[in-house]
Amino acid sequence: MPLNRLLLRTASVSKTVTRSAFTASKRDRSSPDWLRVGLAFGGTAAVWALLFKQHSEDVHEYKKRNGLE
Repeated sequence: MPLNRLLLRTASVSKTVTRSAFTASKRDRSSPDWLRVGLAFGGTAAVWALLFKQHSEDVHEYKKRNGLE
């Protein structure tokens, strides 16, 4: 039996036989997890703030090196 055929066969068997421990119970999707929502938006805001800060520093350095200030 070729190797790729053996791998396909074991992959299909393992999907049907095993059960993931991480999906033992489904989460309630009716109300959001506000901690995760806050962390997601807070992280996004922090990344954007760092991006704007770095951009302004880069523009300042560009103007200084080219004698535009």
